[in-house]
Amino acid sequence: MSTPSQTIERIREKMGSKLAIVAHHYQSDDVIRHADITGDSLELSRKVAGLEAEHIVFCGVYFMAESAAILRRENQKIHLPDTRATCPMAEMAIAENVDKTLEMLSRDGRKIIPLTYVNSTAAVKAVVGRWDGTVCTSANAQKMLAWTLEQGDAVLFLPDRHLAWNTANVLGIPESERFIIDRGVIEGDPGLFVDVKAAAGARLIMWPGYCPIHEEFVLDSIMKIRNEEPEAKVIVHPECPPEVTSAADGNGSTSFIIKYCEEVESGTTIYVATEANLVHRLAKRHKDTKTIKPLQVSYCEDMGKTTEENLAALLERIETAQPVNVTDDVREPSKKALETMLQVCA
Repeated sequence: MSTPSQTIERIREKMGSKLAIVAHHYQSDDVIRHADITGDSLELSRKVAGLEAEHIVFCGVYFMAESAAILRRENQKIHLPDTRATCPMAEMAIAENVDKTLEMLSRDGRKIIPLTYVNSTAAVKAVVGRWDGTVCTSANAQKMLAWTLEQGDAVLFLPDRHLAWNTANVLGIPESERFIIDRGVIEGDPGLFVDVKAAAGARLIMWPGYCPIHEEFVLDSIMKIRNEEPEAKVIVHPECPPEVTSAADGNGSTSFIIKYCEEVESGTTIYVATEANLVHRLAKRHKDTKTIKPLQVSYCEDMGKTTEENLAALLERIETAQPVNVTDDVREPSKKALETMLQVCA
């Protein structure tokens, strides 16, 4: 009996250019080794339409596969090895609640432009597109927030309050012009949890979501390193709490973190605050020249739902497997939101 790894490679060879496997940086090494392309969520989604493959397997979480399905060509099919692999942060913004919140915030005549982090559902991206808003990534959040602020009277940034706050710090937006919506809006009726009067003076209104993985990183961990290893560097993802990013030597997207670890001087010790699969991979890659450690070991359970076993199982039935689908009423406005970002960042 063949192993899952052997099954994957056999089917890849058989299907040839009809198949492409793409994997997010947070996937395990067992999955990454089978990928044709690795990258962050939007980087992978943007490459989909340019691939020759008819079947594209996205090793990541559901919102990533949805983004790929939005941007794909008509003859392409997007597959996810485990459709239960979701994103807790993305699920903290429910499309109906976002739409109602925008209606409430706009009643006084102010033009509210929504800006959603790519870590959001297709349904939320569609709401954003209908309100003439756009999308950002952790890499381009500064540029997209600055651009969005110029399009109206205020911005509703969702779903990650930490990325919003950290980006506002870089842009120099006064704290007096920022407002975070009550956490109750994540699951409850916006009418009960959105204080329109309190938000009236804010240029930046923030949804109260967060990434449970990056939320775990704390300032005490950095302070301990400063005391015990003052020469060490600390690099963090901007989904971390603001007090963590402010104390770090640098913060940025997964691509920023990878580049930093490549370019930092040999002999440096680097502590990295992001999902542990990527940190361990970087440690192996640079083990002969640098010491790379996780600030704290933190794994994403949903990313871990993709395994060699379910990847192999999907490939064995891929010709008949149900692809990830985004209906036209959602796809068109969400594509509009995504394409606005691509045009601004072109």
